[in-house]
Amino acid sequence: MSLIPATILTGFLGSGKTTLLKRVLTEAHGQKIAVIENEFGEENIDNDILVNDQDEQIIQMSNGCICCTIREDLRATLADLAAKKRKGELDFERVVIETTGLADPGPVAQTFFMDDEIAEAFLLDSIITLVDAKHAAQQLNDRVEAQRQVGFADQIFISKADLVDAQTLDALQHRLKHMNPRAPQRVVHFGEVPLKDVFDLRGFNLNARLDINPEFLGEEAHDHDHDSAHCDHPSHKHAHGHHHHHDDDVKSFVFRAGRPFDPAKLEDFLGAIVNIYGPRMLRYKGVLWMQGTERKVIFQGVHQLMGSDLGPAWKEGEPRTSKMVFIGIDLPRDILLQGLQQCLQQTETTP
Repeated sequence: MSLIPATILTGFLGSGKTTLLKRVLTEAHGQKIAVIENEFGEENIDNDILVNDQDEQIIQMSNGCICCTIREDLRATLADLAAKKRKGELDFERVVIETTGLADPGPVAQTFFMDDEIAEAFLLDSIITLVDAKHAAQQLNDRVEAQRQVGFADQIFISKADLVDAQTLDALQHRLKHMNPRAPQRVVHFGEVPLKDVFDLRGFNLNARLDINPEFLGEEAHDHDHDSAHCDHPSHKHAHGHHHHHDDDVKSFVFRAGRPFDPAKLEDFLGAIVNIYGPRMLRYKGVLWMQGTERKVIFQGVHQLMGSDLGPAWKEGEPRTSKMVFIGIDLPRDILLQGLQQCLQQTETTP
């Protein structure tokens, strides 16, 4: 049986998760989807569109989708769904997990890597974060959970953009980009999200390309001390000219190098960093030029879980560079950048 793709849907209270889920559960899209809903959610979907039978945890929808609530823990619910699918009791092609508005998606994501039974049945596809344009600035200022949800995202959907002016939306998009440069952002009105933008995003696929906003990389290249706390983007200035900044706990930075890494040094350094700072490292990903192989090395991690794999060969004439992005909470940027620099081959190597 092929692996069942899973999508984690996260976002702060009122950001539109339930609206998106209703669409998945009721529209005639031809896909059979199992939705796992955390029943401590702020707005229980059952009340509106399901006949809620207290005895049965799993409810079949008219379009072939299934909805179930988590009564125990996520692992047990996933194992139960996989077992029913194997026995032919349930027919579904993919799973969507809605987290509560206050949840940190990290532990949910880790379930797919740390538990062998779950890893043998499911493939984590992506984490999608919904951001409410009207209330995001306040939520990001006040709640580290909202920042973490942005930091973990493979795709960010911005809802309620019609309720704010263009300048507010621009400031929000710029802020989100500095927290997470690898997640594409899309302004949406909720009935209109095409499912192709929700599923099969391959956010956890090691060989998926490393998407980092080129504008962000341009800024990084010109200003090595750049982070969102020292930003001259016009949207971060008040109309009366005073400099205004968001010193978010969740920040990102990019490391690039034109020399190959020494594999043993890099492994030791990253192992030590993950050991110390793992709980604060939300997502990190890279395409690396490694000494001793003619192929790119792709690596990524979530918290303390880190994995790497050989990617495609470097093409003839392609400039060999390493590019890594780190997204985390108060990470020691200088220690990381200096440490990575020390893991490079000390003499220039021509490919």
